[in-house]
Amino acid sequence: MKFTLSWLKDHLDTTASLDAISETLTAIGLEVEEVHDPAKDLAPFIVGHVVEAGQHPDADRLKLCKVDTGSETLQIVCGAPNARQGLKVALALPGAVIPATGDVLKPGKIRGVESNGMMCSSRELGLGDDHSGIIELPEDAPVGAPLTDVMDADPVIEIAITPNRMDCLGVRGVARDLAAAGLGTLKPLGQEAVNGTYPSPVTVSLNFGDRPEGCHMFVGRYVRGVKNGESPEWLKKRLEAVGLRPISALVDITNYVTVDRGRPLHVFDAARLQGNVQARWGKAGETLEALNEKTYELDEQMVVIADDARALGLGGIMGGEDTGATEETTDVFIESALFDPTIIATTGRRLAIDSDARYRFERGVDPASAVWGAELATKLILEFCGGEPSELVSAGAPPSGTGAITLRPSRVTELGGVDLPVDRIVEILEALSFQVERTEDGVLAVVPPSWRLDVAEEHDVVEEVVRIHGYDNIPAVPLPRAPMPPVVLTPRQIQRDAARRTLATRGMMETVTWSFMAKEHAALFGFANEALVLSNPISSDLDAMRPSILPNLIQAAGKNAARGFPDVCLFEVGGDYQDETAEGQRTVAAGVRAGKTGPRHWQAPPRAWDAFDAKADAIAALAAAGCPVDNLQVTTDAPGWYHPGRSGVLRLGPNVLANFGELHPRVLKGLDVKGQMVGFEVFLEAIPQPKAKAKQSGRTRPLLRPSPYQPLERDFAFVVDADVPAEKLVRAAKGADRKLITDVRVFDVYEGETVGEGRKSIALSVTLQPTERTLTDEDLEKVQGAVVKAVEKATGGALRA
Repeated sequence: MKFTLSWLKDHLDTTASLDAISETLTAIGLEVEEVHDPAKDLAPFIVGHVVEAGQHPDADRLKLCKVDTGSETLQIVCGAPNARQGLKVALALPGAVIPATGDVLKPGKIRGVESNGMMCSSRELGLGDDHSGIIELPEDAPVGAPLTDVMDADPVIEIAITPNRMDCLGVRGVARDLAAAGLGTLKPLGQEAVNGTYPSPVTVSLNFGDRPEGCHMFVGRYVRGVKNGESPEWLKKRLEAVGLRPISALVDITNYVTVDRGRPLHVFDAARLQGNVQARWGKAGETLEALNEKTYELDEQMVVIADDARALGLGGIMGGEDTGATEETTDVFIESALFDPTIIATTGRRLAIDSDARYRFERGVDPASAVWGAELATKLILEFCGGEPSELVSAGAPPSGTGAITLRPSRVTELGGVDLPVDRIVEILEALSFQVERTEDGVLAVVPPSWRLDVAEEHDVVEEVVRIHGYDNIPAVPLPRAPMPPVVLTPRQIQRDAARRTLATRGMMETVTWSFMAKEHAALFGFANEALVLSNPISSDLDAMRPSILPNLIQAAGKNAARGFPDVCLFEVGGDYQDETAEGQRTVAAGVRAGKTGPRHWQAPPRAWDAFDAKADAIAALAAAGCPVDNLQVTTDAPGWYHPGRSGVLRLGPNVLANFGELHPRVLKGLDVKGQMVGFEVFLEAIPQPKAKAKQSGRTRPLLRPSPYQPLERDFAFVVDADVPAEKLVRAAKGADRKLITDVRVFDVYEGETVGEGRKSIALSVTLQPTERTLTDEDLEKVQGAVVKAVEKATGGALRA
């Protein structure tokens, strides 16, 4: 909502400064977004006098002018069509900043001729949108005088209006609030009715059948013998200041009333009407060429203003082109109606039309304004265009108000936090034009004015009292603090956070993706439950709950690769969805690695990520979450979105704790992602929780007892069948002596002629850690024999010779 300071003072008698007005507006809930004071921008500009205007020697559309500044005569090249000898102009000298562009004016050459200044248009000075020519100042303007001495530099204030404050979508409403806040006195309105001298030849009616909600009231008036032309200069300047382009007196009057009173109107060229005017529902297949030069197709859900032959305009949004007022208009018909806000908003959204009328009607206008809006428009038309008015014609009635609202004065303290005497509460409400009556039991019966459609309950009235009293005047009171229990994380929360931190330390970037995805993409990851298809998705490609986090991460990595970042490692800790029950949602830590392991380097060339990298990520996350990773078993039955033979499953007994491996090329192709990727899924809720142990001697864990003896390593190489997994050997070796053997690692795998076809050699490094004494040769031979025996029994292999 924009308005000028002088426009505000048409309604508010005040001596307050611009800064005080701005501060008060924000303090009472009408937040000031911008204050533009042209006087500050116009300070460097002066009045110039064109003493000579000749043709530019090398350009037909340019003129070479001699301009008197009061102290010297400058040569200026100008392209304005109205540049001529004897004209007084707004002159910018070198060094001035042009408000419209922010450029600093410098002397220069234009088509080979020196130019030492600039004669400005309204747009260049930020005073409007007119750029058809330079500003023409009065002939008596003193040459060399500051431009602010001869031009009005009216400050423009822009405020943010919340959707409930429809009453402040007019300058009158803003002035009313400021007056109530003590910043002046609201000037009375002269709203005398205009006496019609003849019956209107055009009548109005409401024809909505069994759906009467489209338009509550329609008021019209015929005015004949008008002369449409330009509006007065003051009106054009005001409209330009708030961003509206002056068109003609009849159109400008409707725009002026819209901004001044928050009451949209429309004026029809009566000569183009066919019969009477009605408000009705649109018809299927009906079209309208609107004033914005676009054609719209109407339907039965839209309110239209029509005559006996066709639709004339979209009610409350925009009029039609063929019945708009023009310079040839001599008879007009004024439309002042009350439309349903919901229908206006729905129609405006469907047709994508934004207009000042729609903006106000969809928030609600004063129900009493249909009559006085027509009267005000008539008064201004008679003043600017002449003519003879008819009697008013109307149909329908304004909707009834909310009635009296009971306000308990104590509620102002309870809800608003301010302790105000009843007299002050009444004073504030009456200043806002509320009717207040004190009852015998001490409560107040408050009747809101017709323009306050947002005030319907007791708390709304409290808000008005507190708002005008001033939000800054509400005392700061600390909230009572009850004893608070210490914040304690659950074991599952600790697991989740530990897994998140560990994956981040492994060089992966955490992401947060949608919990939805395209159904056809979800099908690549085992999606088969129609109960997880969304009935009202936010987007057509997000119509199913995700069965896995991986597809979102894969697509994110693919988008990075398409933008020149192929080497990415992403993870997310969140939920996936297997069915519609609460148990069907799982907490998963998932991640993908794409591209190479790093940039090119002379010591360590990069390689593509492989399944073992994904396995390491999964085991690291499991270890951080408290899983006994030494007891994990690896199987090869990974889901179908992993590459067979290059993937695996981490288990504890029958429980699946994680999947890992290279992602299947078919899945990557289905997601339109190129290249190779590996990924993993860790199911955090499947990790067994540690059993609670009784506290001993006040301790929650046993003492650390480091061994004083040096560990020993012994290497073994076993020949086994090629399909025997290395994990089987590792588990068998660990189980040979659980007290002494603390670690078993694979350090070599060999397949070749020396071990035979279909066979392979796996070399193990076994760490022995004595705790009670130094091991003897006899002890070592015993343990070594147990390792060999355990591995041979578990795998059918033999110690390699």
